[in-house]
Amino acid sequence: MVTETDRAHLRRCITLAREALEAGDAPFGSVLVDGNGAVRAEDRNRVVSHDSTYHPEFALARWAALNMTEQERADATVYTSGEHCPMCSAAHAWAGLGRIVYASSGQQLSDWLVELGAAAPPVRLLAVQEIAPHVTVQGPVPEFAEQVRELHIQNQAG
Repeated sequence: MVTETDRAHLRRCITLAREALEAGDAPFGSVLVDGNGAVRAEDRNRVVSHDSTYHPEFALARWAALNMTEQERADATVYTSGEHCPMCSAAHAWAGLGRIVYASSGQQLSDWLVELGAAAPPVRLLAVQEIAPHVTVQGPVPEFAEQVRELHIQNQAG
């Protein structure tokens, strides 16, 4: 079940996704929260300014691996505006991170891109659990998925 605390962190993810869009990147944002509820790190998509692998979920997995103990990582939750891509799902699992809560799914993103006549991503968007079957996943959250959709529409409109 998605709690009000989860919703608050998802709202921050949407804000970060909006910041990414305003900076010329695809609208994705993520927040890493430890088992005590403290925000440990957050990031937004930076593929335009860095490289095509600079997804916020991947960056947070790397940050967690360097800055958190194994137990802290296992107890943590990654909140994100969009379900992890296969690369980010793998990084999440390899880092030993806990739960993922996402606003919109990879399937929703695929459908939106088709509707918008946009190019497909370079990899097939698979559900997190197809890549990382032992990770607890919650999402999509409809009240936020529509906001994410609007950001993707703005992104395609240029």
